Amino acid sequence: MRDVYVIGTSCTPFGKQPDTSFRDLTRQAYLAVLADAGLENGDDIAMTWFGNCGMGTFGQRNVRGQVCFTPLVQEGLFPERIPTMNVEGGCATASQAFHGAWKDIISGDAELSLAIGVEKTFVKGDPDRTQEIFAGGIDQINPEEWHRYYAAAGEAAGKPFAPGANGGTIFMDTYAMQAAYHMKRWGTTQRQIAAGASKNHHHGSLNPLAQYRFTVTIDEVLADREISYPITRSMCAPIGDGAAAALVCSKEYLDRLPVAVRQRAVKVRASALAGGKYRSLDEPGLSRIAADKAYKMAGLAPADIDLAEVHDATSFCELYQVEMLRFCADGQGGAYVASGATSLGGERPVNLSGGLVSKGHPVGATGLSMIHELTTQLRGEAGERQATKARIGLAENGGGVIGFDEAACAVTILESLL
Repeated sequence: MRDVYVIGTSCTPFGKQPDTSFRDLTRQAYLAVLADAGLENGDDIAMTWFGNCGMGTFGQRNVRGQVCFTPLVQEGLFPERIPTMNVEGGCATASQAFHGAWKDIISGDAELSLAIGVEKTFVKGDPDRTQEIFAGGIDQINPEEWHRYYAAAGEAAGKPFAPGANGGTIFMDTYAMQAAYHMKRWGTTQRQIAAGASKNHHHGSLNPLAQYRFTVTIDEVLADREISYPITRSMCAPIGDGAAAALVCSKEYLDRLPVAVRQRAVKVRASALAGGKYRSLDEPGLSRIAADKAYKMAGLAPADIDLAEVHDATSFCELYQVEMLRFCADGQGGAYVASGATSLGGERPVNLSGGLVSKGHPVGATGLSMIHELTTQLRGEAGERQATKARIGLAENGGGVIGFDEAACAVTILESLL
């Protein structure tokens, strides 16, 4: 299998940007990733993987990437006749786009491939349209199936399924039920979940691209408005817009680039996907499947991972994912996070970007924003939030839901060449 390298990443600031268009965000991320890779133009790009979830709500249900890149082609900023593959995988969309670009390189189909994720989830004055975007992440054809599943799961968790009672999406209710079950089975506490939220808000306060750049104490997290017990507002990812991108290339292409570019390249050790199912409550989630595939592909063990970005759509998710990624034993995620192990300066920092709860979560861009954060860390360019030991990083990104699984999950492992 050919070696694959990331030579450029970019990420726009995340936040509510009602006056910024999909094309604007595409332009920002594309031009920034070229600049980061030290490329004057995109003439060598052989393929583009364009990730997006919500453009259909704005009227563009098909050929989304082609539409967003049209002005760039017309202005000579993007090469003509380059194929664009449109990707949608819920919140895992951008990671699936990255996986497609990675496959271009390992297969020999391309020497240089672009992955980009672009999203707008904030619709000023029209929250129903925002809800429409997120509603696509669960089965709308056979809703009776998940209604039955969640009703039974609610009984087992001791938390009845009552979707949307406090204004959140249905996904917040499913996460809350998982958290309640974890608390019932393992003794995890709401305060441990709040510790993870407070930690990530601190990290986000150090990230100039984060949507929320303020700190929140554990007690303030607990006192915030309840969304669905034990989840409070400070434990939830906000609604927002943004874009992120990555350029990946072969070893042969990398060797032709200037020394300054080669020195900042990051090697892709693994890119693994897994699919969700209606699992039993005691069965490990699909992120463990994806992680084990990634560890095997990379020839690495969980102990080799120095830092991680994980999909904390709610702060409970981080507690759960550090277990699924085998950073700690099952049931010990709450204690592990509360101990400071995943904080800046801890043994294995997690979500130094601020995570989804602070950095933000424009769903079609999220996975590539994780790649951007890890690449920044592995290059030693993260400033105030720089990890002291940053050689191997892991990104876990899940999207959509099937029961208590995500519908799709991607785990990516990157290695510094420094």
